[in-house]
Amino acid sequence: MAIPVDKPSYGVLDGMKVVYSAVEIAVPTACEILSEWGADVTWIENTYSGDSVRDTVFVKEMERRNQRSISMNPFSDDGKGIILKLIEDADIFIESSKGPVWARKGITDKMLWATNPKLVIVHVSGFGHSGDPERVNSAAYDLTVQDYSGYVYQNGSPEQPMTAAPYTGDYFNALMVVGAALGAVYRAQKTGEGESIDLAMYETMLRVGVYYMVDYLNKGIEYPRAGARNQNLCAIGQYKTKDSFIGLCVYGVPQNKYLLETIGLGHLWGTEEYPEDCSALWLSSSQAPLIERKLEEYLLTRTADEVEKDFTAHKIAAQKMLTFDDILAEEHTKARENFMEWQNKDGQTIKGLNTVPRFARRPGQFWRPMPALGYDTRDILQKAGFSDEDLARFESSGSVKFGDAE
Repeated sequence: MAIPVDKPSYGVLDGMKVVYSAVEIAVPTACEILSEWGADVTWIENTYSGDSVRDTVFVKEMERRNQRSISMNPFSDDGKGIILKLIEDADIFIESSKGPVWARKGITDKMLWATNPKLVIVHVSGFGHSGDPERVNSAAYDLTVQDYSGYVYQNGSPEQPMTAAPYTGDYFNALMVVGAALGAVYRAQKTGEGESIDLAMYETMLRVGVYYMVDYLNKGIEYPRAGARNQNLCAIGQYKTKDSFIGLCVYGVPQNKYLLETIGLGHLWGTEEYPEDCSALWLSSSQAPLIERKLEEYLLTRTADEVEKDFTAHKIAAQKMLTFDDILAEEHTKARENFMEWQNKDGQTIKGLNTVPRFARRPGQFWRPMPALGYDTRDILQKAGFSDEDLARFESSGSVKFGDAE
C-alpha cells in the first residue's frame, strides 16, 4: 500500500532534520526516538540488501517507523554529491562505522561544514576515532563493548560473567547519541558553529558502569559479581517467592525496621550493628547471612502479590516480576497507552510500543510505517533539487536504488 511522504507537524523537534547512515540498533534507535519527537529523519541504506534490521520480522516495524529510506552508495562520486545536498539544511548527521571510515573514504567533517557550518556531526563507533590504531579499527558490537568497558565483569555470578540483555550496550548508546546530538544542536543554534562528536560506545558503557568502578579507582575495592542480588547490601535484588519472583529494594530507617520485624529478627533492631537510625543493611555486617536466609525463607511462604502489597504499604520498594502477558494486562500500562497498533506497508497489523516520554504540549506521534528499501529515494532526491536527468544518471551508475515501484 502507498504510505505517506509528507510529514505532519508534531512534537518538540518539529522542524529538525536528521540524516543518518547506520545499521541495526544504536544509531537507528536514536534516530527513531528523534523521529517520534518530531524530527524529519532520512535513513541512508546501501543498494544491496539495505539495513540488516530488515532480516527481522517485527523489530524492524517498531524501530524504523517515521523514517524515510534512501538507498545509495555515499562513497561514490555521485553519492558524495548527494550527501552534500542532503545535509545542506540538516541539523544533525550521524554515521556509524569502524573508526574514521567516512574520513578515509573522502567525506570529512571539514567537507560537510563547508556546505553547512551549523551541522552537528555524530561519529559512532565501538572504540572512537583516536587512540590505539588497532583498537580503533576493530569490529565492535553491543556484546563486545560491554566486555571492553568492564560492564560484563560486573554482572552475572562469580562463576559466570553475563552480558546484559537485550542489547543493553546498543540501547544505552542510543540514548547517549540523542543527548549528545541535541546538546550540540542547542549550542550550534546559539553560536552558528557546528560540532563533531566522537562517540565511542565503550565509553558510554564506562559511564553507566562507573558506580562500583569508582571505589576501585580510589581504594582498590572490587565487589564480587552478585548474580541477582546487590553487591554490598542485604534485601536488595531479585528473590524467589512461593509462586514467582520479586524485586526488592529495602532501604531507609522505617523500611529496615519493618523488614527485620517481619522476618523474625526484630530483636536486632536497636543493637550496635543495627541502631535505630540504621538506613542500610550492609552485607559486611556479621548478621547479613542470617538476614538473607530469613528473608529467603519468609518469601518462599508467600506469593509475590502478597509480598508486594504488604511491603508497598510499608513504603518498601517491591515489585513482582512481570511477564509480557502481565505487562499487557496491567491497568496502569493501559491507562498510559503504552502499547499501540498500526498497519505496516503491506497492510499487516503490527503491535508495538507507543512513543515515550509523554510531552504535555507537543506530544510525539507516528505518521508512517517502515518503508521498503529505497522507497523514498526518488522523492528525497527531487526535493533536494536533482533533475530527472540526474536521477537517471545516478541509477545507471549504480549510485542509487529506487524502491518506489516495488
